[in-house]
This record gives sequence, C-alpha cells and structure tokens, in this order.
Amino acid sequence: MTDTPLQIVVFGATSFVGQILSRYLFNRYGNNGELRWAIAGRSHAKLAQLRSSLGAGAESLPIIVADAADESALEAMCASTRVVVSTVGPYALYGSPLVGVCAHSGTDYCDLTGEVQWIRRMIDAHEATARASGARIVHCCGFDSVPSDMGVHFLQRESMRVHGQPCTRVKLRIKAMRGGASGGTVASLMNVVREISADPEVRKLMVDPFAVCPDRGKGRPKQPEVRFSEFDPDCGSWLGPFVMAGINTRIVHRSNALSGDAYGHDFVYDEAMMTGPGSKGRMAAAGIALGLGGFVAAAMLPPARWVLERYVVPKPGEGPSPEAQANGFYDFRFYGHTADGQTVKVKVTGDRDPGYGSTAKILGEAAACLARDISKQDCVGGIWTPATAMGDRLIERLRAHAGLTFTVLD
Repeated sequence: MTDTPLQIVVFGATSFVGQILSRYLFNRYGNNGELRWAIAGRSHAKLAQLRSSLGAGAESLPIIVADAADESALEAMCASTRVVVSTVGPYALYGSPLVGVCAHSGTDYCDLTGEVQWIRRMIDAHEATARASGARIVHCCGFDSVPSDMGVHFLQRESMRVHGQPCTRVKLRIKAMRGGASGGTVASLMNVVREISADPEVRKLMVDPFAVCPDRGKGRPKQPEVRFSEFDPDCGSWLGPFVMAGINTRIVHRSNALSGDAYGHDFVYDEAMMTGPGSKGRMAAAGIALGLGGFVAAAMLPPARWVLERYVVPKPGEGPSPEAQANGFYDFRFYGHTADGQTVKVKVTGDRDPGYGSTAKILGEAAACLARDISKQDCVGGIWTPATAMGDRLIERLRAHAGLTFTVLD
C-alpha cells in the first residue's frame, strides 16, 4: 500500500458534499504537494468541470472515472490509492460494491453515512475479509458521528486522567446548532424509511441501541432515549429529541465495545437537544418532538412521502448555500458521571454548517489521518469507528485544521 501513487481518492467528488470536500482538500493541500490525491466519479465531464472550478494549480489533479456499480473500475481505483473516501449516497443503494472491493483489496475506506441498517450489513458481509486483507473501514466520519464519538473519547480520556476511571454514564446535550439539509441527506433518510416500512427486521434493528456492536448488546443495560420533552438537572434545561441520535449513539456504543469496554460494560449514553428552562423551553422541546414525529409519520406513508420528496424537501444535489455553510455552527456539551459519582464536563464546537461545511473538513481530515498518521500496526484491518481507528490523532487534526474545539469545562 505504501507504493500506491495516490494517498486519497475522493469518490463521488461531484456530489454536493463531494464538491465541498474536494475544495477543502485543494485549499488545504493543493495538488501533488504533501498529499497526493485525486477526484473520482462516473462522469469525466462533470469531474473536469469540478477540477476547473478549483482554481489555478488544479489543472493536473488526477481524474478517475468509475461507476459505483462497476467492480472492475472500482478495483482499478482502489489499486491506485491508500484510502478511498466516499460521498456516494444513499449508501444502502450505491455504496456496497465499493466497501466490498476495499475489504478484499486491503484499501482503507471512510465515508459519511448515517445509515445504521447498511453499516450492519457491511459488518456482517465484510469485517472478516477486511481483517484478513488489512483494510481499515471507517464509517460515519462526518457530522455523523465524529463530534459525538470523539467527544465521548475526549471526555473519557479526561475522566481517566483526573479520576482514574471512566464515566459509566454520559449525556450529550446539544446547546446550540445552526445548519441546513441537503438533498443527499434527505434521500438517505427517505430510503431508510422505505426499508423500515417494507421489512420488520430493519424496523427492529433501527430501534436497537447496540445494532452495530459485536455482541449486539448482550448483558448491557437498557439505554435511555429522549422521545418527547423532559427536564435534565445536569444542564438545567428541557430536552427534545435529537434527529441524529439514532446513528450517533450506535457508533459510540460500538466504540466502547471495540475498545474492550473501555467505558465500562454498563456504559449508558444518550443524546438530546437543549431547549432552555421554564415553560418556554418545555414548549420548544415538545415542538421539536411533534415536528420530528409528524415528519417521520408522513414519510412512512407512500403518498405523503411522494409529496414530501416532490414539493417539500431539497432534491439530490441541492443544499445550503456557501454563505449558509459559513454561518453555521454547533455547540455540544457532554456530561459524564463515574460509577462512584464523580463528574466530568466537556464541550465540542464546530465553526461551520454541521452537515456540510463542517462535515467536509472533518471527512477530509479523517481521510488524511488514515492515509498519513495511522500505520497498519497502529490499527489493523477491520471495520472501525472514528474513535477506535484514529483517536487522539484525529482530535489533533480537527483542532488544528477543521475548526473544531475540544474543551474541558469546570
């Protein structure tokens, strides 16, 4: 793998997130400098148009033409690089062949999926192969689920330093967040809803907090979930449900399981939105719950889903404007409690629109971290999480380059 001509290939570079990611990598690394990288996708014309839009110096940026369903083209692409970073979603529809090729060829891989059911399929189908080949497969390397996964990792590191033990109970509370949605994200969500509607096994999997854990939660405690409005004395605020909790909590639990229960076999974790104290906060929390519930209920019905897709939600290729991405942000607060009642509190913030401006930077640094910082001895082949594959080295990159902060609070 060290003899490959490229270190990173951005597959799906002309997608909404792929374009933002490509611009980030070009602005950060240039072309053929310290990072050797290329853009890839199914249309040479669109890739050439993207390359032209990057600016002076991008003229010789390599282009690789490969369709998500063409395994021979995917094999040739993987043979040329250490890491493939994929933005081709919905992953359950278009992402499986590439993961299989990476697992067989020993090529490292990362993506920004939030599709629990698809991750479970990839684990079942390819984890043993990836272990044998040495491929490190790392899902959820964007806003889903790096701030959550690395935030808990950071909190637990601080708890071990100060208290000599992990926090067995951790809460993530979203204090503030501003950002928009893209058509690609909505398409992934709608596909998950279709699968849930059609398959009771998928429906059962999606409500399992240990859905992607190796032991599937055997002997582990029941996990809390904020579904309506409730008050949390730790943060002094009413809480509403957080739409990304369904994927983030699963990844955090997988990190704990893969690290040999570093957070404890009885580890308990949940995520929720803070809406403030008093009656106003309570009403806001209830509003979030009713809004999310109404959207999901409508999406479950094929006629209503058709109306949502046609007239309401953004189409694939659409998303927040550059100005909206630049003006977005998020502020996460983590509250940890050890088994004997000691506490740790940390904050994680990001400086761009969560799902796109920040995700592109996070994903770019995760790919660079895999390609440049994490040797095959540091992390062997398998299907990992951001925290278990990259840990503190990724935090260093995120702090230095991706606009994230990790701070211990008093």
